[in-house]
Amino acid sequence: MKALVISGGGSKGAFAGGVAQYLIEELKVEYDLFLGTSTGSLLVNHLALNEVEKIKAIYTSVNNESIFNICPFRIKKKYGVQQISIHHLNVIRNFLRGSKTFGESYNLKKLIRNTFTEEEFLKLKHSKKEVIVTVSNLSLNQVEYKSINDFTYDDFCDWVWISSNYTPFMSLVRKEGCEYADGGIGTMVPIEEAIRRGATEIDAIILQTEVTQLNRLPSRNPFSLLTTMFSFMLDRIEHQNIRIGKFVASNNDVIINFYYTPTVLTTNSLIFNKEKMTRWWQSGFDFAKFKNKETSQL
Repeated sequence: MKALVISGGGSKGAFAGGVAQYLIEELKVEYDLFLGTSTGSLLVNHLALNEVEKIKAIYTSVNNESIFNICPFRIKKKYGVQQISIHHLNVIRNFLRGSKTFGESYNLKKLIRNTFTEEEFLKLKHSKKEVIVTVSNLSLNQVEYKSINDFTYDDFCDWVWISSNYTPFMSLVRKEGCEYADGGIGTMVPIEEAIRRGATEIDAIILQTEVTQLNRLPSRNPFSLLTTMFSFMLDRIEHQNIRIGKFVASNNDVIINFYYTPTVLTTNSLIFNKEKMTRWWQSGFDFAKFKNKETSQL
């Protein structure tokens, strides 16, 4: 049983889309399981349906307005580097509304429903493929994996949205009596879950470099410090998930093919830039092509 696993990574998901496109369209890999966390959850439904061009068009056209109905930060370019600072008016307005987060991402919820129709949901649900998304249950202090086979269209769209909500910058969602947030807070790379569900070979797309190549610039304001701290914590979680995944795989004779980003794509994956994401998609495709050509020559 083959599985495709896509890690979290915000706007860097465009790179994962390019890698997946090569694997599905060029190598003709047939996957039985599709597992995604955060941005990965936004990709897996369309990839399972072989609607690669559709999800490519979506990923290479979104911007921050497509994601946030209340954006908590401003983006400025200084010394050739994009920097973020808090959008005080939006944050204060959001708190006055009773929100627990700096921003809200209901535009993303609409985008998911507009681009993943109920007909597509039913087609996928009745197929032999299984799609699973990762969410973090903050109330019960546990990670949960939501399969398309277990839910209605409305509920599953909610889980995909919840998996992608990078709190406290995006919406905190209350569902089934619990508070839920981005799946990456608990599991960035659900390799272990893929093995638990029977995968014998896994293609894992990791949206960071294999070796640390990053020396962050000093934080310029409390908001950039907060994003840096969260990025650090998620990186640690990702490394831990990969180590555990490798250990479990070695004990179950499971093959894992890793696809890391060859370079640092961005230091802030909350910035959604059409031009950059278009380039990242193509670079993901080219990298997968190069990696598989190199492997075939060994």
